[in-house]
Amino acid sequence: MELIEICKRAKEVKYEVQNLCTDKKNKALLAVADKLEAKAQGIINANKKDYENGEKNGMHQGLLDRLLLDEKRIKAMADGLRVVAELPDPVGEITEEFERPNGLKIKKVRVPMGVIGIIYEARPNVTADAFALTFKAGNAVILKGGSDAINSNIAIANTMREALTDEGINPDAIQLIEDTDRSVTTQFMQMNGYVDVLIPRGSAGLIRAVVENSTIPVIETGTGNCHIYVDKAADLDKAITIIINAKTQRIGVCNAAESLVVHEAVKDEFLPEFEKAMKEHNVEIRGDKDSTAVMSSANPATEEDFGKEYLDYIISVKTVKDVDEAIAHINKYNTGHSESIITEDKEAAQKFLDRVDAACVYVNASTRFTDGFEFGFGAEIGISTQKLHARGPMGLKELTSYKYQIVGEGQIRG
Repeated sequence: MELIEICKRAKEVKYEVQNLCTDKKNKALLAVADKLEAKAQGIINANKKDYENGEKNGMHQGLLDRLLLDEKRIKAMADGLRVVAELPDPVGEITEEFERPNGLKIKKVRVPMGVIGIIYEARPNVTADAFALTFKAGNAVILKGGSDAINSNIAIANTMREALTDEGINPDAIQLIEDTDRSVTTQFMQMNGYVDVLIPRGSAGLIRAVVENSTIPVIETGTGNCHIYVDKAADLDKAITIIINAKTQRIGVCNAAESLVVHEAVKDEFLPEFEKAMKEHNVEIRGDKDSTAVMSSANPATEEDFGKEYLDYIISVKTVKDVDEAIAHINKYNTGHSESIITEDKEAAQKFLDRVDAACVYVNASTRFTDGFEFGFGAEIGISTQKLHARGPMGLKELTSYKYQIVGEGQIRG
């Protein structure tokens, strides 16, 4: 199907979707979840083609991990849909209500955005997550996945469209652009007459390309150069456990820790234990002069290392003299995603929370919690690192806009 036809259909169906009642949407989401599990083997078979092609093309291990689907991950996709079905429907929520001196009664009400376009790379689970949230928030969605996951995405999208049809809902509520030509992606970015907002999910290069080329308003989901700062008042055992989780649980995700910042007062005691833990998990360390003097296996870090999202078994290390220098370093090199301080000093913790410029700031916890599901939002549409409209994990409310409803009794303006 040609792109223009897909966009026209989405613009038409958005009015049908926005008028669906909550019960109808929830029933459809549960039906889609059941259908995904029922057809799991077919989806896995399609995914195997993508995975094998990825291996042949030398795809990075972190991206292969994002690409892989198995029964457990498909069940997680289905469970995400079920969680979204249980969440409160934001559409129609009155966020403000007031009356003017002239008697006009004004309500600020949440409404769907309309047609949401999502461009993403080798993460087929996004196909289900994106549908669940956009649909529950009353929107139609057009998906443009990467060529690396095209077979997986087609299988998932077709399964979901089949479930919607079974529920008597127009399946064009979700449409997948199957043409993998890059020129089609560029053309999609220009469809501002049909698409109300565009959300890119993927590499820094993809996000930059969308921001620079789109005529559609963009919600930027950023890359993650996430830091963990080990303060002089840190529980060092706690710090090691948190760093191992944040760095190694999944290397190919935007909320994985890429950079470690250490107070100089604890570097001699802490860094050898940190080095030992990283060796056990095959993580390469790239440190500044003071940290490499303590860790024999660490390599010298370059300026680029401190600002890099590795998505790999690599971590940078910077030593600092106090929490203020740690905050300055993080604000200089971070991507506005997720930052964490490990400390038992409440004053240092609060200073870190207040002054670090990021969507999510933690005390004594892994950055891996920056996730819509972990925050109780259900499946997320992405982590917004910008400051307009949405910031951090984007759930249902972030996929709505609002309008003012004004009721009068014949008032006219003088």
